[in-house]
Amino acid sequence: MPILSKYSNERVEKNTDRLLKVLSDDKATVDLSLMCLGNSITHILNEHVPADKRQAVAENFAKALVQSLNK
Repeated sequence: MPILSKYSNERVEKNTDRLLKVLSDDKATVDLSLMCLGNSITHILNEHVPADKRQAVAENFAKALVQSLNK
């Protein structure tokens, strides 16, 4: 069964493109890009996810990331 998102593909792609443009405009290397995105994820989790749920959300995110590499 496919996963349904409450966000349109267009909205997700638009925001992804904007994030990647910032990194591209800065000529960020792969390692710098991953560090920046990782720091952003940490910030989002710490600021917007209750402390008692952060671990589970982070683990689900990591699992989804790994699964997306195998597509």
